[in-house]
This record gives sequence, structure tokens and C-alpha cells, in this order.
Amino acid sequence: MPGGAKSGAGWGIALSDKVPARRVLGLAAPALGVLAAEPLYVLVDTAVVGHLGALPLAGLAVGGVLFTQVASQLTFLSYGTTARAARLFGAGRRGEAVQEGVQATWLALFAGLFVILVGQAAAGPAARLLAGDEVAGQAVAWLRIALFGAPFVLVTMAGNGWMRGVEDTVRPLRYVLLGNGISAVLCPLLVHVAGWGLEGSAVANVVAQALSAGLFFRALVVERVSLAPRASLMRAQLGLGRDLVLRSLAFQACFLSATSVAARSSVAAVGAHQIVLQLWTFLSLVLDSLAIAAQAIVGQALGAHRRDEARRFAWQVTGYGLVFGIGLGVVFAALSGVLPGLFTADPAVLAEVPHAWWFFVLLQPIAGVVFALDGVLLGAGDAKFLRTATLVAAGVGFLPLIWASYAFGWGLVGIWSGLSAFMVVRLASLLVRTRSGSWARVGAVW
Repeated sequence: MPGGAKSGAGWGIALSDKVPARRVLGLAAPALGVLAAEPLYVLVDTAVVGHLGALPLAGLAVGGVLFTQVASQLTFLSYGTTARAARLFGAGRRGEAVQEGVQATWLALFAGLFVILVGQAAAGPAARLLAGDEVAGQAVAWLRIALFGAPFVLVTMAGNGWMRGVEDTVRPLRYVLLGNGISAVLCPLLVHVAGWGLEGSAVANVVAQALSAGLFFRALVVERVSLAPRASLMRAQLGLGRDLVLRSLAFQACFLSATSVAARSSVAAVGAHQIVLQLWTFLSLVLDSLAIAAQAIVGQALGAHRRDEARRFAWQVTGYGLVFGIGLGVVFAALSGVLPGLFTADPAVLAEVPHAWWFFVLLQPIAGVVFALDGVLLGAGDAKFLRTATLVAAGVGFLPLIWASYAFGWGLVGIWSGLSAFMVVRLASLLVRTRSGSWARVGAVW
């Protein structure tokens, strides 16, 4: 399709023009709400549980990291679906784009049931591998309940994926906010008023996840497309998913190692790590709102054969990410003396927080660029490169420092030094790849 022609999505942008900022904002702002809703709820959850004491907070840290593996290892249900649906939508084939969502939802259900069965058996050994018996016992109590939300989490991921691909980002925001809003009210009631303690937090999670997933099911039904499973499409999604799963494994090897080393340092250290890590996760997803916009815009441009637009937009969104990251760093530097106290009153935990806090603040500008360029390459379906680059960054950046921290007792300083090295290596590889332009392959499918 010539550069000045309109795509199936209705966007007629000449090659000499930038992608309008209002279009980026129109995609990023609702995506930000969706991305921020879950970690924001986890922050509320952390604050509620934190007031039970250091031990339940440590249990939530370990259990939460284990449960996060469910979503983290299956990100292709959202990111891969967005990339595939966006190309089809850009080529004017909306029905086929929605079918990508149907098949991703089937995959989500199958995977979620598998997670429940395996997770119940593995919860105890996995928790004890990461922490001592006292913390592990708390983690298992939370995790055995939380696992029943796995199918709902994965269905929500698939729903977000196809809706982002067709530039429908407002409905997912409503669905996720409704579920998490109800759960945010329910969590303190169950934990403190009903006296269920840590287990009440897990029940509130499952309620939120079930409600959101039901709304995404309804969205597929009203599209009036076939809801039957199609093996050929699921195989294609799994092909892309293989590389994204390996990439996710690299991320989780890093974060599991970090939590394990923190847990073996002290209860206070793992509690402080939980607070800063949840803030990191929250801000990472805030920055990832630009990546969501980049995925949809790049995927649609390549699907409509507008290669130059996709390449030019990669640098445009990089600038947005840098500015956004600098702003977040400034804000959280200013909040360093206030914010940690909202999560716990334990003096030992608060004394450990600064050892991680300033790494977290200084990494925000780097993270802004990294997440923006991740979105560009994910939208292009450049999953093999992203897999390899992340594995290298984990192998030469994070893991050597994290285990040195364990061996030499460097504590949170060593852990967050490893995270910093990981991000710097990723930044360098993404800049080189983006500059090459070899990722910008055109066509409705690849």
C-alpha cells in the first residue's frame, strides 16, 4: 500500500509526517490504566498485608513472585496477539484480527487449567526453594488459593491482546478497573475485618480476576465471529509464543533469584525488596503503556506496507519514553522519604528500603527507552531477537551480580546492581537493532 494511502484502520499518514501524538496518547492512556490497575491493586494488597507484620509481607513477596510466573511466562497471549491482530487490522481484515483473540482465549483456558493442576502440587516445594520454612508456609497458604485465578488472568491477557490490536483500548480499561476496584474494597475487609489474614488477600485477587475475565468473554461473543477452536491459528500463535516464553524465562530467572537472595538475607530485606520491586513493576507497566501504543501502530503500519512510517515512529516513541522515564525518576526521588512508610511501619524493613530505592529511581530513564523499543520490536513480531537479547542480558548482566551478592553478602545493593546491569545491556542491544531496520518486515502475516 502506498505510504499516503489509508490503511484498513483508517489512518492516512503521509510518509513525511510523524504519527500524531494524539493517536499515541489515545492508545497509551487507556492502556496505561489497564497496565497500572493490576500492580496498583498489588500495591494496595502489599499495604494491607504489610500491616499484618513482616512475616505475612515476606510470605506475600514469595507467593506473589511465584504466581507472577503464570502471566510472565505466557505474555504471548497479550503481546503476541496484539502483534498478529494489529497487522491484520492494518490490512483491513478486522474479522481475522478478532479470530486471533478467540484462539488466544482458548489457549489461555487450556494453559490456566494446567497451571492450577501443576501449581497445587508444586506450591510447597517451590516456596521452600525460595525461602526458609517460616516464610514458605505463609507463601503456600496464599498461593494455593491464588492459583485458582490463573485461567482468569490468562483470559484477560488474551482479551487485552486482540483489543489493543484493533485499537479498542477503552473497554479493556473498564473491565479491569471494575474487577480490581471491587477487589480493592474486598481485600481489607477480608484481611482485617473478617480476620482471614493473608488468605483473604488471595480470595480478593481471584474475585477480581474472575469478574474481568467474564467481561472479556462477553466482548468476544458480541463480535459475532466463530468461537470454535482453530488448531492452525493456535499453532501459529504458539510459534511466536515459544520465543516470548524463553524471553520471559530470562526475566523470571532474574526476579526469582533476586527474591531468593533477599529472602536468605533477612526477613527485613525481603520485605523491603517486595516494596521496591512492586513499585518497579508498577512503573514498568506505566512505561509499557507507550510500548502498547507502539505495538499497535507499528503492527498496523507494517500490515499496511508502510515500512518507513514504522521505522520513523520507532525513534519518535523512543523520545517519548526517555522523557516519561526522566519524569518518573524525578517524582519518585522526591517521594523517597514518604512513600515507603505507606507500605509498612516495621523499622527494620524501612531501614533496608534505601539500599534499593536509589537504583530504582536512577533506572527510570533507561527503562523508559527500553520499554518503548520493546514495544516497537514486539509490534513487528521480532520475537527471536528479543529472546536472544534478553537471554544475553540476563546471563552477562543480572545473574553474575545477583549470585555474587549472595556469596559475599552484598544484600539489596548487590541485587539492584544486577538489575541495573541487566537494563543497560538490554538498552544497548535494542538501540543497535532498531537502528539496523531489519525488523521492519511488511505484510498482514509473517
